[in-house]
Amino acid sequence: MHDSCTPVVRAVRGATRADADEPALIEAATGELLTALMEGNGLVGDDLISILFTVTPDLTSAYPARAARELGLTEVPLMCATEIPVPGALTRTIRVLAHVYTSRSRASLRHVYLGGTAVLRPDLAAVPADRTGSLPQGD
Repeated sequence: MHDSCTPVVRAVRGATRADADEPALIEAATGELLTALMEGNGLVGDDLISILFTVTPDLTSAYPARAARELGLTEVPLMCATEIPVPGALTRTIRVLAHVYTSRSRASLRHVYLGGTAVLRPDLAAVPADRTGSLPQGD
């Protein structure tokens, strides 16, 4: 256990889908996902330790990490990978696993599943209203 005011390392999950394999659509979907994930958990850029993005094998035209850089997350380590091609899996899916410093309990974290991806983890899905815009950056 830890003091509820002391930040600890936690992992936050999320996913979304791109409408097509086009760089602008992949980046827009990823930006929307990151914004919702950060707003939903009260996070700023300085709270991020690292982010792992995965995409389904049908998304090859852009790196989701580029959207994070466009949102100002230029000092956060980012990595992209391809999901294993499981038969029947959702197509055009972008997943994120963000490691963060937070004083929130594990149970109070908001995992964000947009664009019909709540079926991936209905036990974690807490879908906030669609949001767009820049992420808040810490001091």
